[in-house]
Amino acid sequence: MKNIFYYLLIFGAFFTGCNPMDDVYEDLNLESKPVVGDVVYTLSDDDYEALDKTYGNFNSEDEAKELIPDLLTDVYPVWGEGSTALVTFKVYNRIDTYEADVYELSDEEHNAITGNTYGNFDRTSHVYQYLEATYPNAEDGDFVSLRYRYYSGVETTLTDGFAYEDGEWVKFTGFTEDQYEAMGEGFPNFSSEDEANQKIPIALLDVYKFDPRSEGDIVLSMYELYMGGGVTRSFTAAYVFDGMSFEPYDNEMNVTIQFGHDGSTWVPDNTIKYTLTGSDVTLISNSFIDIYPGPADNVGYFGSFDRRDSSSNYWSDAMLLEAFNVLLDEMDPLAEEGQKYVLTYVIYNGSTTNETKSVIKTEGVWEYQ
Repeated sequence: MKNIFYYLLIFGAFFTGCNPMDDVYEDLNLESKPVVGDVVYTLSDDDYEALDKTYGNFNSEDEAKELIPDLLTDVYPVWGEGSTALVTFKVYNRIDTYEADVYELSDEEHNAITGNTYGNFDRTSHVYQYLEATYPNAEDGDFVSLRYRYYSGVETTLTDGFAYEDGEWVKFTGFTEDQYEAMGEGFPNFSSEDEANQKIPIALLDVYKFDPRSEGDIVLSMYELYMGGGVTRSFTAAYVFDGMSFEPYDNEMNVTIQFGHDGSTWVPDNTIKYTLTGSDVTLISNSFIDIYPGPADNVGYFGSFDRRDSSSNYWSDAMLLEAFNVLLDEMDPLAEEGQKYVLTYVIYNGSTTNETKSVIKTEGVWEYQ
């Protein structure tokens, strides 16, 4: 009986004196090793509803930056510091459209501006001089559509729209007679709005053939509809380029912002994660061969930075930062102040492995974060 009592004391002490799972957690070191992930994410209709954005867009980028972190926390609850999310979302961005009957200038109206008797303009400034003289009390939102003659080696009839915005006239370039003909029109106008929306996106590809647009660019155009009774009316419209074609713009603009996890929450972040390539290493080797002959030659030959401090080919943190400055100035010369990079590169420290350093552009130079 005495022996059994001692056994019970020892058994109880084992369970009260230590928790074996503490050793497991300590070995795993879960708190210091968060789950790190990178994702490219586009908000869905359900996401907007979850954020109480019933119109399926944000009112501004600032509102998106405020609300999206909570969404990312819900979608990726176990991700932690070092994670990134490149998020695309919609922002309401209204572009005003206008319409007005076409007004055709007479010879006298041309001549009053130019001072000659040719009945046309021959400088771009002439049409703006006409607008200022004819509408001296223009207010924001005023819009006129003018058909006028312009001489540049040969006389051409042009029809353009002009809206008064923020104290100045903004031009909406209309299609020429030749362009309407190329779109299959017998007259310089369309017969319906549906026809205009069908043909204009195709025509814009030709308009911007030698001035290519980037994905997301919004362009403004003006077209004419025949209303009957000898009346032609001009309408302005906006179109957005999706990388391949133009589509009618619906007052929503796609915006992409990167968010990063700072250890406690998601924050807007401009960090770019980049892994050095063979050509990057060659650039560094060639740039430093006269400054650090041994280390530069070694990294150029093996493709890995020697990080053994006992080696004559050792790359110190300071030397690496010099190399990163040369590389990033070559790779991203227009990087803005505050731009961040997380650089991953191959090292040798007794075995070949990867190492990562974070840098930020500060007062024109790259420094460690």
